[in-house]
Amino acid sequence: MSGRRVVVVGAGLAGVACARELRAAGVDTMVVDRGHVPGGRMAARTLWERRVDLGASYLTVSDPGFAAVVDDWAARGLAHEWTDTFTALGDGEADSKPGPVRWGAPHGLRSLVEDLAAGLGVERREVGALDELEADAVVLAMPDPQARRLVGDHHPVADVLDREWEPVLAVAARWSARTWDPVSPTGRFDGAFVNGDPDVGWIADDGRRRGDDAPVLVAHTTPELAARHLDDPAGAAPAAVQAVRRLLDVGEPEDVHVHRWTFARPTGRREEPYALVEGDRPVGVCGDGWGAAPKVETAWLSGVRLGRALAARLT
Repeated sequence: MSGRRVVVVGAGLAGVACARELRAAGVDTMVVDRGHVPGGRMAARTLWERRVDLGASYLTVSDPGFAAVVDDWAARGLAHEWTDTFTALGDGEADSKPGPVRWGAPHGLRSLVEDLAAGLGVERREVGALDELEADAVVLAMPDPQARRLVGDHHPVADVLDREWEPVLAVAARWSARTWDPVSPTGRFDGAFVNGDPDVGWIADDGRRRGDDAPVLVAHTTPELAARHLDDPAGAAPAAVQAVRRLLDVGEPEDVHVHRWTFARPTGRREEPYALVEGDRPVGVCGDGWGAAPKVETAWLSGVRLGRALAARLT
């Protein structure tokens, strides 16, 4: 070990990837998170006797380093190819939208973060301010608004935490049977980008992405609907469910669950892969808000690159 100590706040994919790089470089590293389990916004919850993905919907692969990680997950049965074609709804007739291969996880995307976090010893802890942390350097693996709360207005890193984030509500619903495949022009429904709807922007077929064909859909609301219901997430369920019923021509679901994401996705663009600012000690910031597009792969790359840069300073 280098004799220097780093505390990583946030056990989502970026924080875990950063901690692994630091540990690999011989830096004493501790990960803390307020959640019960690692995962961050790659979250899953056990609903209806199975894990349902309520955060990130899938992952794509382009970077060779991340591809090696995903190939390892696939070889061990932790990840699988899901689909390269979604449906487009909301503007006239339904259309097919091909794209890159999207990957899912049989045990939910959170299981992938849990796998990378194995051996890190994540400590459950609520951090209220940066000054609480005794370390030679700190990493904040979280959205800008959350990081700003920890650093305050006068820390040097506050100047780079200028990206705004939108809210989203994830509305999971279960039916007795699958009836929505005919909506897709291909005859197979995996998910749909929804254009022009005031309440829903994306619908994922959780049974298809998980590989068990359970009759479960997860709709992500528009930021506008979410913003009106941040204090009462369940209050958005009727509008979201009605939109899903109309778009997919389905009946009432048997059960519904709503999860609030106050900081779901960043707005605008940012090309820098991370921030690393000197003050009385180095403070780094990483996550999917750092990089060209807010994706799962972006979060991993951000954490890895920050971990390597910080290790170079400390060793």
